[in-house]
Amino acid sequence: MKLLLIKKYLYIILGSISLALGVTGVFIPVLPTTPFLLLASFCYLRSSEGMYHWLMSHKIFGSYIYSYMTYKAIPKKTKIGAFIFLWSTLIISMILMPSMHLRLFLAVVGISVTVHLVTLKTMSIEAMKALDNMYGSNTKEKPLSNEE
Repeated sequence: MKLLLIKKYLYIILGSISLALGVTGVFIPVLPTTPFLLLASFCYLRSSEGMYHWLMSHKIFGSYIYSYMTYKAIPKKTKIGAFIFLWSTLIISMILMPSMHLRLFLAVVGISVTVHLVTLKTMSIEAMKALDNMYGSNTKEKPLSNEE
């Protein structure tokens, strides 16, 4: 029993660290967002139903994780934003970096992320609206009674 409790808390801690790294990865192009968000959902699924539900019904990350896990797809708007943010921050970093090795490393990271994004399917507006409706309804309070 004690071992299960320790395992639960370790999953919660690992999930929270992964979530923090995933959120940080939105702003730092060298740090990948998607793998950390997927790891966070995995850890929360095995440790806390409430935290898993919170993450999967999150206004921003919920539909992103669901569409990535289910369809290996992201919205066109997200792809375009990722390309713009990725390359603008990488180019600024490459200009500021004195080392040619680090510039080359950043270029390889940028190309790798770009290839990954290009290989992902692009979700249609209708599919995104359906996901938004599905996740939007999860975030609203449900009535306590059985009557609807």
